[in-house]
Amino acid sequence: MALKLESKQAIVAEVSAQVAEAGAIVFAEYRGLTVAEMTELRRKAREAGVYLHVIKNTLVHRAVDGTPFACIQSQLVGPLIFAIAADPVAPAKVLVDFAKSAEKLVVKGGAMPGSLLDVEGVKALASMPNRDELLATLVGTLQAPIAKFVRTLNEVPGKFVRTLAAVRDAKEAA
Repeated sequence: MALKLESKQAIVAEVSAQVAEAGAIVFAEYRGLTVAEMTELRRKAREAGVYLHVIKNTLVHRAVDGTPFACIQSQLVGPLIFAIAADPVAPAKVLVDFAKSAEKLVVKGGAMPGSLLDVEGVKALASMPNRDELLATLVGTLQAPIAKFVRTLNEVPGKFVRTLAAVRDAKEAA
């Protein structure tokens, strides 16, 4: 079914808005996936906060034109599904993890602002911790010395109280 000009313009505007805030775009060939598999993939993408859609390659070509993601224009061949998110790891993780269970989904590549990623680059990106995990690690690293210092400071009066308790118990026993 052919799209009307207004529909195409709306799709290009929607994809352009997603691309403007994107940290990464990952695309995969979905030929042969069942409806149930596509539904499961879309559910996982929604949970991860990933914009996942099947879009005509010509419309994506127009949407990324003039953006840092223009490098993917030469890769837009065949039936592709596009995953876009502000967190660069999320779209790669969703598609690569799903491709492990659904052999028909073939990751073709991706891009980060200004750089094209091949399949191995996308897999490497998917193996990295996501933004939330990195922030949690950073907070834990920053908090560890402070927590240890507080425990050390707390140990001095604690030891004093335990000593007084031992003296009191010794006097009561005597």
